[in-house]
Amino acid sequence: MRTIPRNQKERNTMARMNGKVAFITGAARGQGRSHCLTLAREGAKIIGLDVCRSADEVAYPLATDEDLAETGRLLDEIGAPWLLMQGDVRDISAVQAVVDAGLEKFGQIDVVVANAGVWTWGETRSLPVSDWQFTIDLNLTGAFNTVRAVLPSMIDRGAGGSIMFTGSELAFRGAAQAVAYSASKAGLIGMMRALARELAPQSIRVNSIHPSTVNTDMVTNQATYDLFAPHKAGTADIDDLMEAARAMHILPLPILEAQDISNAVLYLASDESRAVTSISLPVDAGSTQKIG
Repeated sequence: MRTIPRNQKERNTMARMNGKVAFITGAARGQGRSHCLTLAREGAKIIGLDVCRSADEVAYPLATDEDLAETGRLLDEIGAPWLLMQGDVRDISAVQAVVDAGLEKFGQIDVVVANAGVWTWGETRSLPVSDWQFTIDLNLTGAFNTVRAVLPSMIDRGAGGSIMFTGSELAFRGAAQAVAYSASKAGLIGMMRALARELAPQSIRVNSIHPSTVNTDMVTNQATYDLFAPHKAGTADIDDLMEAARAMHILPLPILEAQDISNAVLYLASDESRAVTSISLPVDAGSTQKIG
């Protein structure tokens, strides 16, 4: 596990996240990086984690060391204090090491964004059990490990806080050839609701956010294009993805941007949502209503 140095500059003392520290997994790129930058612009100090290596079970490349370093560079441009480390959310000891380092540096964690996850697919009748287990371990158990590592310090501090999970619209309706992914994201809702009840007396809010198709490396890759347009026999492109995504939405949006999700993260992380807990928030251009 390697730590990337961080820089520190003056912060906006009037910002919505001033005085708060946020722990975000999957921080190297995509939605995770967007969440880091969005909360940092509003005054948060950032603790970030990413595995920074690809996996055989995932059909597209995962984030790299360079991606995580770029998140750090962008945080430096904002002037945000940060600590970014490599670690696998499937390994509770690795997550705990990042949390402990963050607590040593910043003294507290107020916000947890359990965002790390992968998009996997395959027909159930031929899906290797190892692929199922990998997806559940990363998307669901990894989210549990993230929360488990932070909770003792958050509860003992007695200042409340906000925890959120990155789910998916597929948590509500499922999808053919995505049994492991759909199950892992649906499981987050059950975990979220249980934690919301358990942690309410400590003023810790727990919610989940459920995007539809988002313009990140998770979906803007050849393997996903081919999945959405199998009739093109390996020659599909981003326009095919856009067409399929647009057909799922009520709003005239072909695809969402990471910032659309980060706006919801900021609301749930800030004191503006102090009365909001145990909700599954779709940020999906209306696809849940349209499809089911």
